[in-house]
Amino acid sequence: MKWSEISIHTTNEAVEPISNILHEAGASGVVIEDPFELTKEREDQFGEIYQLNPNDYPEEGVIVKAYLPVNSFLGETVEAIKDSINNLIIYNIDIGLNKVTISEVNEEEWATAWKKYYNPVKISERFTIVPTWEIYNPVSSDELIIELDPGMAFGTGTHPTTVMCIQALEKTVHTGDRVIDVGTGSGVLSIAAAMLGAEDVRAYDLDEVAVTQARLNIKLNKVHHKTTINQNNLLDGVEENSADVIVANILAEVIVRFTDDAAKVLKPGSTFIASGIIQPKKDQVKEALLASGFEILETILMEDWVALIAKKK
Repeated sequence: MKWSEISIHTTNEAVEPISNILHEAGASGVVIEDPFELTKEREDQFGEIYQLNPNDYPEEGVIVKAYLPVNSFLGETVEAIKDSINNLIIYNIDIGLNKVTISEVNEEEWATAWKKYYNPVKISERFTIVPTWEIYNPVSSDELIIELDPGMAFGTGTHPTTVMCIQALEKTVHTGDRVIDVGTGSGVLSIAAAMLGAEDVRAYDLDEVAVTQARLNIKLNKVHHKTTINQNNLLDGVEENSADVIVANILAEVIVRFTDDAAKVLKPGSTFIASGIIQPKKDQVKEALLASGFEILETILMEDWVALIAKKK
């Protein structure tokens, strides 16, 4: 089978909305080529050191790649993707160079292209993300392993916005908590919350495909007995004072739309973790949280991204 590789040269800010556009267009996953990976310190935690090829990464900006089957509708699909990316400007999202290129690969090359980007990665004090095809032995007895297949949903759990969310969940989730994951995507944050001892985890996503794939990941990690995934728009219809923690790894423009609803759904003194925020839009989200009655407890920074931990007064 022939596959078409679509490559978009863009900015860090646009990675997540473009990933979502590609996902909705039929891509089962994305590859993110960020030059920051070339300078990131890497420990030999897994018995091997893998080398990254600088030629695979842009000198500036970020390249997002996805794979689409070659069929009679490919031309229309690519044009729809381009239009959707251009429309991001309406939401004040910087799309950078926005250079889109298409190339053809065969199925064997496609499989190899996927796997060379994904290795076991320790992303926090306790969590390690492990691709399903890797054999991995925990380094410590309290290490928590999340298994993910990048082909199941875009993202692998190692993007800075996800890493910051998981690190924040480690600080805030207690045994018996009720957690809500808004815009769950692959379900990785719901999995983390359940592994940390949350008694009831509810995950929502507007995308029906994401809901299906998140359910698969939930079952893969054996936390489906206390995690439910449903299609829903943000917090619409969720009962008030029903959550101890809300986590949302989505765009700043979306977060500011439901801070009031988050304040209603959270119990007094509970926590809202907001990520997916590009640094220039940090103050915009902070102002919305403060206006909804939250107190900012902590600001976490990683690369060009920000996560906020806020407490309901």
